[in-house]
Amino acid sequence: MTERLQPGDKAPDFSLTDDSGAGVRLSDYLGSRVVLYAYPAAMTPGCTAQACDFRDSLDSLHAAGISVLGLSPDKPEKLAQFKARDHLTFPLLSDPAKTTLTAYAAWGEKKLYGKTVTGVIRSTFVIAADGTIELAQYNVKATGHVAKLRRDLGLG
Repeated sequence: MTERLQPGDKAPDFSLTDDSGAGVRLSDYLGSRVVLYAYPAAMTPGCTAQACDFRDSLDSLHAAGISVLGLSPDKPEKLAQFKARDHLTFPLLSDPAKTTLTAYAAWGEKKLYGKTVTGVIRSTFVIAADGTIELAQYNVKATGHVAKLRRDLGLG
């Protein structure tokens, strides 16, 4: 398993396909802050709650100069359905090979209903304008996390 990222680490660059089939690179966002959040599966209850929380907080995040990107191993077609179904207004990135999830230490062993399984570790990363990790949070909760993140960032 990849070592967990810490504040000050260089954020691993990536080149992924989003929900519309377009290519997205982290380097496209250099010069602005980015929240990259990793979630296990589109259209599941917890992931839907989390995505809708980000959607509903997008105005305050954008006002603070922060873009939001969702990241999962789902294929772009499923992400497009998820985005349309829940009126999500930010890019959802597809990482079926799990290379970016692995680079961010968001893929690995985790506890699920008391069992150890391998999968997406629900995580959130705030990437500073200079491309370094500002905040790395692992094993976050699906609900209530966005409000906590906003508090951690001083956004109320």
